[in-house]
Amino acid sequence: MDHGDITLSRRSFAKAGLALAAVATVPPPVRAATAPATVQPLASSRVVRPELLRAALAALQRHGGRIPRHDRIAIADFALSSARPRFFLIDMASGMATTLLVAHGSGSDPAHTGFLQRFSNAQGSNASSEGAFLASDYYIGKHGKSQRLIGLDPTNSNALSRALVVHAAWYANPDMLRTHGQLGRSQGCFAVGERDLEQVFARLGQGRMIYSAKI
Repeated sequence: MDHGDITLSRRSFAKAGLALAAVATVPPPVRAATAPATVQPLASSRVVRPELLRAALAALQRHGGRIPRHDRIAIADFALSSARPRFFLIDMASGMATTLLVAHGSGSDPAHTGFLQRFSNAQGSNASSEGAFLASDYYIGKHGKSQRLIGLDPTNSNALSRALVVHAAWYANPDMLRTHGQLGRSQGCFAVGERDLEQVFARLGQGRMIYSAKI
């Protein structure tokens, strides 16, 4: 399975502008009670691209008053193919990042190329939306346990009414890469592999930010 845990170096954070002055308005991370289980970092060159991390941190600062928990964030790098792990769960204190596969919406990739072509906030578009999301409550729906998302930007303000959520799906499992070379597509939701869902819920939890972009 092509995903794992990596450690973002101090240099990576510095390039992203993660300095004390830049995060002065962000409350200190909650460490003891919310830290994930100990995970050993794996040697890897895969890191969040600095320009994308800068944008995510700017969004976290901009929406800080609406995001209760700043100790961990998730970033979906939709500039990458769906065949690559592009959903990053980042611990802000340790720099540890877990990377997972995630599907994009069919309306964002009508020709099913494996690459997101466009975002949309429109009802019925079946497209992924761009911007910052607040991870909200859990519920049981047609995809099993799922997590509602609240869009915090004009580009994703319809997320709740469009039912854009985090859920598991068979078409986001790694074996899709062996048979099709890419993942299937959602209706705009962040669909992850069936074996990855509990890890996402455990590390993301409620009250944290997901940032979705193609930069």
